[in-house]
Amino acid sequence: MHSRIGLFLSPVHETGQDPHLALHRSLDLVELADRLNFDEAWFGEHHTLGWGLVGAPETLIAAASQRTRQIRLAHGVVPLSGHHPFHVASRAVHLHHLTRGRYILGVGPGVPFDATMFGLDGKEQRKRLDEALPTLLELVNGEERVTQKTDWYELVDAKLQLPRFGPGPIEVALATSGTSVTSPRLIGRYGLSMTSFALPFALLTPGAPEHMGLAQQWKHAQEAADEHGRTLRREDWRVALPVHVAETREQAFAEVREGYDRWLFEYFAKAAGRDVLAPGASRATALEARVEAGGALVGSVDDVVDGVRRIQEATGGFGTLLVYVADWTSYENTNRSLELLARQVAPRLTGAADRPREAVEWAIARRSK
Repeated sequence: MHSRIGLFLSPVHETGQDPHLALHRSLDLVELADRLNFDEAWFGEHHTLGWGLVGAPETLIAAASQRTRQIRLAHGVVPLSGHHPFHVASRAVHLHHLTRGRYILGVGPGVPFDATMFGLDGKEQRKRLDEALPTLLELVNGEERVTQKTDWYELVDAKLQLPRFGPGPIEVALATSGTSVTSPRLIGRYGLSMTSFALPFALLTPGAPEHMGLAQQWKHAQEAADEHGRTLRREDWRVALPVHVAETREQAFAEVREGYDRWLFEYFAKAAGRDVLAPGASRATALEARVEAGGALVGSVDDVVDGVRRIQEATGGFGTLLVYVADWTSYENTNRSLELLARQVAPRLTGAADRPREAVEWAIARRSK
């Protein structure tokens, strides 16, 4: 029985703590999510700004594969602009074996902060993604040898020696942040899974291109799929955003308010250099503004259930909610939030709680006859 809920571990950890323990905290969270029947756990890759400590997510996926039983483990994502596609393909197939088929290969162009360190700009990142993606797909899931020469890598009759774990293809997902049509159209062109970040970037980056809503992202992907004769499935669409649930709305906001403030102003404003407040907004109401804009779900079980249903209605339906995990509160509060998501939120979204409730109602109605 699946929850249709996963974790997205960027993972960003507030500075000032032991980096070694922060890495192991991420693994502990995946173990907890596995026990709570979460469907997926995604590991991000970052190389700058201090908070995102994981530069080699494949190593954490490999470690997590030996500590978990059923949860699927994913790259979230491999920035193809910074990796040779043959090496990405080789690591993906090895992880497919280590996870016994539970691996998802998530890819993207890369984040701008890391790109600066590597001497790349946004256009070059997207160009490299466009060049490497079809090559990667053939190496991972195809049978043909690949010969290709670009200005940043070359392949001559390339083919992996190790087969996939099973006969089926490795699932490949492409991330989109809603700032460009490039990724949605590539998703449709190649029939990939889509992972969308429901972060209201308009609140974070004044002067950036107008942010595309989730429904618009799907529309661009579907149009490209139709053009290229591909089929997209909404059940393969993941939407990622921060989620925190507590017994009451007031408690949920109280638990994350200070941590959210540090995440927003110390990480995005101070480290990333962004103006994080929309015109007319105040620091005191920044959390409420994000929740109101649909960039986070914070509240009681009822609040979060209603919030997910609103997103489902606004998008026309998606498959999995990915809970973006940040250091907004204590480990204990985070663990409790994940438990509430698994035990009380997910069953109401999937219908898993319907039969027990129906059995009670039937028994009551039978006695009344």
